[in-house]
Amino acid sequence: METTPPPEQTPHPKDPPDLTDPTGVVLAFLRAFEEYDAEAALALVDEDIVYTNVSLPTVYGRPRLAELTRRALRPDRLGFRAHLNYVAADGDVVLTDRVDELRVRRFVIRFWVYGRFVVRDGRIALWRDSFDWFDVTVAALRGLAGLLSPGLNRRMPGD
Repeated sequence: METTPPPEQTPHPKDPPDLTDPTGVVLAFLRAFEEYDAEAALALVDEDIVYTNVSLPTVYGRPRLAELTRRALRPDRLGFRAHLNYVAADGDVVLTDRVDELRVRRFVIRFWVYGRFVVRDGRIALWRDSFDWFDVTVAALRGLAGLLSPGLNRRMPGD
């Protein structure tokens, strides 16, 4: 199993990922979301992708993921950023331990996410994220408080 070094030793997040490697595919996918590039993200998923955000309904297939992504991922609607604490890969399975940031204008929430991706033939076939609802709730409350005083919101690691 390959594991990336701690964040202070990882390649710069803007370095181009290696799309011949499952880890590179996942990093490019997350980066495309950060850049509001739904088309680039969708180009990296399998036609029959299964996307599960644990405890939420599962999304089946690229067309349904495309519908959700194109509708939500826009600067005037929803922004996304991910800080990768650790990334590990074993064959076609890539695990991410990360902090995700969701933004709607000035409202920002940041919370821990564990992700499991299965990459087949250079495309993400399975995307499964897990998170803690309590952590998300606290993040939302801090995001609301951050509207009044930005210092009350959780900072993104590395900021």
